[in-house]
Amino acid sequence: MDAQPSVIIRTARPWTQGRGYALLAAVPCLFLAVLFVWPLLRVVLRSVLEPRPGIGNYTKIMFSGPYVAILLNTLEVAAIVTGVCLLIAYPVAALTARMNGLRLRLMTALIVGSLWTSAVIRSYAWMILFQRYGIVNDALVALGIADAPVRILQTTTAVVIGMVHILLPFMLLPLIASMRRIDPNLLRAGRILGANPVRLFLGVYFPLSLPGVHAGTVLVFISSLGFFITPALLGGGRMMMAAMLIEQQANIYLDWPIASAVATVLLAITLVLYIAYGRIARVDVTRSLR
Repeated sequence: MDAQPSVIIRTARPWTQGRGYALLAAVPCLFLAVLFVWPLLRVVLRSVLEPRPGIGNYTKIMFSGPYVAILLNTLEVAAIVTGVCLLIAYPVAALTARMNGLRLRLMTALIVGSLWTSAVIRSYAWMILFQRYGIVNDALVALGIADAPVRILQTTTAVVIGMVHILLPFMLLPLIASMRRIDPNLLRAGRILGANPVRLFLGVYFPLSLPGVHAGTVLVFISSLGFFITPALLGGGRMMMAAMLIEQQANIYLDWPIASAVATVLLAITLVLYIAYGRIARVDVTRSLR
């Protein structure tokens, strides 16, 4: 009887696999280092080295001009936009998470499809709606709510509405993903045990949806801090957001050191808030899982 040929299976050595992973990661790391980390580092260095070494640019930001007020206004608008997005998105996401089949695909297409429309186009659309003799003012006058056209453009309200319209999908998608992972049997068990709808929501559903709440909140808040197009168009000539201040200092006054310092301060605020919120979110998620 002929002997069966033996099959030798050679496995890659661990060090070979590790080197392969390192080579795969080298390209994106190099890309980020050249096109992201290095320009960001140059901005930080310029803020402390020009026009002379020191913290003079930061002293000017903190103790003169409207810089602190604009930074605080940026944080306030970002917080309002985040809160409004959460209030609108949460019930919509809860309803969408219960859908299946064609309805779910249609709802997802509507949410994702809104991301394909340029923020410039959507901001101009709101300008048409909010102008003095636009659709909104005509409706207010026709319904008798206002005797004359009201000023909507160049206000914080217009900016918030425009930003909410653009950033709402970034709150919806994490919420839907988190809510669809909630086991319906847990809600049934709560109802069987006699929990009323309010207690069922506060004690079961909302804690289990917290990962989506935290993810959506971080995405919307951080995106709001760097918004430029919508505040510039709907806010008019008013200096409302830090991004507009940075653009003005760099392109109009050619004061790159101050623009770099404002950008560095905004980056530092974002990092501090992100780290603090991340710790709070981990504590909340841990408590909800107990």
